Parts: sequence; structure tokens; C-alpha cells
Amino acid sequence: MVYESIFDLPVEKQIFYAVLGFSWTVYLWEAYLSYRQRGVYRSTTHVPQELLKIMDSDTFEKSRLYQLDKSNFGFWSGLYSETEGTLILLLGGIPFLWDVAGSVMIRIGFGSEYEITQSLVFLTLATLFSAFTGLPWSVYNTFVIEEKHGFNQQTLGFFLKDAVKKFIVTQCILLPVTSLLLFIIKIGGDYFFIYAWLFTLAVSLVLVTIYADYIAPLFDKFAPLPEGELKTDIETMAKSISFPLTKVYVVEGSKRSSHSNAYFYGFFKNKRIVLFDTLLEDYSPLNKSGEPQPEQPESEDTSNDSQAKPKNKKQGCNNREILAVLGHELGHWKLGHMVKNIVISQMNSFLCFSLFAVLIGRKELFVAFGFNDSQPTLIGLMIIFQFIFSPYNELLSFCLTVLSRRFEFQADAFARGMGKASELCSALIKLNKDNLGFPVADWLFSMWHYSHPPLLERLRALGSIKQD
Repeated sequence: MVYESIFDLPVEKQIFYAVLGFSWTVYLWEAYLSYRQRGVYRSTTHVPQELLKIMDSDTFEKSRLYQLDKSNFGFWSGLYSETEGTLILLLGGIPFLWDVAGSVMIRIGFGSEYEITQSLVFLTLATLFSAFTGLPWSVYNTFVIEEKHGFNQQTLGFFLKDAVKKFIVTQCILLPVTSLLLFIIKIGGDYFFIYAWLFTLAVSLVLVTIYADYIAPLFDKFAPLPEGELKTDIETMAKSISFPLTKVYVVEGSKRSSHSNAYFYGFFKNKRIVLFDTLLEDYSPLNKSGEPQPEQPESEDTSNDSQAKPKNKKQGCNNREILAVLGHELGHWKLGHMVKNIVISQMNSFLCFSLFAVLIGRKELFVAFGFNDSQPTLIGLMIIFQFIFSPYNELLSFCLTVLSRRFEFQADAFARGMGKASELCSALIKLNKDNLGFPVADWLFSMWHYSHPPLLERLRALGSIKQD
């Protein structure tokens, strides 16, 4: 019996099996890392000595069980996702869906010469398929995992309406942007990759600018932070470092989840700060005018989707701790982390479009994925950016994770320089407790996945816990 080496196969087959092999290599690596971390969850059943002063045994056990459930769920959902992707490639799912899109085009009176229109039909069908196959996993994660551990605040009706709304909004953005990008590539000539890069840069800047003002409010209620001590202190702190703050909002994240967060956005002299209501101590729902209102008793009628579930009470942060958290966030701005991330992102984008320009003419790339008679531009984008660039994308992702951890330590140090070290430590401990973060991690899992340093490392760097 003669065994055929992969190197004896046609180049199209070599490309296909190399892509498939690398995909499974990444999956197995991720599964191995998760296996190591699950071992930590299972074996670390008692609060480590150095954590006794900041975490009680009950919270430690709750966080351990929550993270264990999330890890087990991640294993099965990851296995399904990898299997689904493999079957799509092996069974020719991509060219099949492209042909279906072509059939739809014929039914509505368009021929194959309308490639951009066919690309939009293909994209719509692909995102519909992804939405339907991912929905059961999302439902299980929200209504089993998050519900079990006290984070979910949604009804099923609210969840489904929200999913439909997200799909519609995504399509309203994705389809016009994709059609314009394909058009630019078609008419751009030899330097189309420069025009395509400039277009995607403009789109990303516009989306970042309008997201919080026009897109996010479609899903969550934003209200100005009421006048008072907290708002005054935030404005004073922003002014002390010349942060061009214009508005401070509170977003009603509690209708979805009791997880906490805070962020800022905006360009140039128009910066806004957003606080999740779950971050605030003794947070309350917001009425239409943006003023806190008392919680209503739970209604026995659960048929109304707009009826909120009882809030899962969290400890929240006091004003001094919120200021410390914002001191960390403002540190990212003052130290130029946002600008650096944008520069890195755009350099990467330009490099990828440049390489795309070199590879798009290679027919063997299309043949490898079942396109023997045509070379659609959208399919070329998918093949090159998603499959051919996958080794590079994995390496870049790891480097950005390392860089992100460095930025987090620097932002913590900035807050410490503002005299907020003890308040930041207290806030980190509270947020870790409220979000059921597990403070013990396998070193390899942490190195590969954690874009934010583990709690213990941050507390040590802030001087709250001494290094052994």
C-alpha cells in the first residue's frame, strides 16, 4: 500500500488541509489550556492563605463553581463550533451557499454579473445560519449558566427580541459597508488596497464615534448622571489631568446582567464617561427622566416581557472606589493607550490589505475551497483574511494580549500616582466578588488568555499584598 504524503497532493489540496490542520491545532491547544485551568478550578477548593483577608470562603466557592461551569460550557460549545466549521469546509458549505445566493438572484431577476448583490445575499444567508446555530448555545449560557449563578436579569421574550434587534442593526451596518468595500476593490485599480484600507479606517472611526450615542441606546437606556457629589468629583478629577469630559452617563445594564463595567469614548475634545448602574453602590433602575426610582415589588404576572426580573443585589462601589476605577480608565487615555491600539490596529489592517492584494489573483486559493469556475471578491476576502491569515492572526492576538496586560499595569500605576491605590484595590476586590472572578489561574492559561492581569498580580503591583 502506497501512502500519499500531503506534499504529493495538488497545491489546492495542500492549502485546504493545511488550513484545516491549523484550525484543529489551535482548537486542541485551546482545549489543552482550558483543561489545565479546569484542573485549577477542581483542585483549589480552599481560599489560599494570601487571599484570606480579601475573600471569604463562601464567595470563593461560588466563584469556583461559576468559572467551572463556564469552562465546561466553553469546552462543549468550542467542540461544536470547531466540528461545524470542519463539516462546512469538508462538505463544501461555502460554495453551496454561494450557489444558493445565485439561485435567489435568478429568482429576483438578476444574473451572475451582479456579483456585489449576490455577495450581499450570501452574507445575509451566512449570518442567518450563524445566528440560528448559535442561538441554542446563547440561550443555554444566559438562562442556565448565568441564571444559575445569579447574573441573568432577562426574560426569554426580552432576550429573543434583543437578538432580533441586534441582527437587524448588524445587517443595516454590515451590508452597506460590505457593498461599498467590494465596490472600492472592484474599481480601485492597482492601488485598491490603499483605498480599501482608508475606507475601513473611516468606517471604524465613524462607528466608534456614533456607537454610544446612536447604536447602544437602541439596546440600553442611557441617562445623565444626576447632579451630586459623585458627578462633581468626576468632573474635578477629569479637569485635573486635562481630560476633555463633556458628559457622564449611567447605562441601565442591570436589565440584562448584574455584571459591572465602566468606560469612556469619544474623539478629540468630546469625551464621555459611561458607568453601568451595577457598578454603583445600591443602584436602582432609571426612569425616563434619568432619575433613580425605587424598585418595584416582583409581579406575579411574568407574561409581560418588559417586566424586569428582581435585581440580583451586588455590593457595588462607593464614590471613592468609582473615582479610583475611573482614575485607572483615565490613565489609559493619559498614557496614550487608545491611540497606540488604534495605530497598531490600522498598521495591521494596512498590512493585511496589502497581502490580500498580492494573493487575490491566486486561483488555487479559490479552487482549494470549491470555487473552480469563479473568484468572487467577497469569498477571496473570507478565504484570505479568515483562513490563510489564521496563523498570523493567532500570533498577533497573543502579542496584543501581552501588550494589554502591560497597559493595565500602567493604568493601575497611574491611578496609584493620583493617590487612589487603596481605593482601587478595594474596588478591584469588590468587582471580583460581584462578578465571581476566580483569583487563581494556571500560569499558561493566564499568559495566553488574560488581557487583564489576575487580581493577585494587580494587588501586588499596587502594594496591597506583599510578594512571597
